[in-house]
Amino acid sequence: MQKQNIRRKAFIAALPHTFPILAGFLFLGMAYGIYMNVSGFSVWYPMLMALTIFGGSLEFVAVTMLLGTFAPLQTLIMTLMIQARHLFYGISMLDKFKGLGWKRFYLIFGLCDETFSINYTADIPKDVDSGWFMFFVTLLNQFYWVAGATLGGLLGSLFTFNTEGLDFVMTAMFVVIFLEQWMKEKKHYTALIGVSASAVCLLLFDADSFLIPTMIFILCLLTIFRKPIEKAGGLI
Repeated sequence: MQKQNIRRKAFIAALPHTFPILAGFLFLGMAYGIYMNVSGFSVWYPMLMALTIFGGSLEFVAVTMLLGTFAPLQTLIMTLMIQARHLFYGISMLDKFKGLGWKRFYLIFGLCDETFSINYTADIPKDVDSGWFMFFVTLLNQFYWVAGATLGGLLGSLFTFNTEGLDFVMTAMFVVIFLEQWMKEKKHYTALIGVSASAVCLLLFDADSFLIPTMIFILCLLTIFRKPIEKAGGLI
């Protein structure tokens, strides 16, 4: 009974923190599910991919990967580059995940951008178990995404409507992430590095193959200039 009360209190404390994520994840998840359906995949694909991959931008890119030629090495590199930021998330959460037992394995798996933002910055009440609080934040956010993706897959299979331009939702998502980062940064060194690296690689490589070189270039530049940028106040 006491364990149930601990979990219930943690769930009640975590739930309001995830409400802002609910609308965004449902909308983007539905767009992803519909996009998968119009690309020729059944409803099981977006549902299972949302459950197992749980990386919004990567899942959109995975549609192109599944439809393209078999290229395991390129797929591996692109996956690592797209999700490389999670390495820094994980390092930041090392102390918070200590002593959480089996829960830490799920917390590591479900550490998306929004979940990291909540679990890292949330002011958890002293009478609430922090491990269960972070667990329910992670679980709720994944539930929203899986529900949206599944619903989108179902709607795409039940209704016929014009989906022209739907694949632009991924581009729009990245634009919004970029603008949000631009507004949060004190100075815009990292954003300018990203834009400049993309432009250079687009000139050196064609539009179909510049993405991976761009990500590698950006990662190298940020690694080299991390300390000067931090001293100049160019990071959050």
